[in-house]
Amino acid sequence: MGHIVVNLDVEMAKRKISLGELAERVGLTQANLSILKTGKAKAIRFSTLESICRELGCQPGDILEYRDE
Repeated sequence: MGHIVVNLDVEMAKRKISLGELAERVGLTQANLSILKTGKAKAIRFSTLESICRELGCQPGDILEYRDE
């Protein structure tokens, strides 16, 4: 059974942006963004994904990845 891997930390590191800065830019709390970053989130709104991609200048596939085990 596969699973979704969240590579938000990788994309943030590439752009040298902190969790706090990104949270402020996309209008999320640091706690909620941290839950997403650590892969513990059960869902993500398309509007949130869109905001993150806009701020990081990336594609949704750069952040979310499917891995088959």
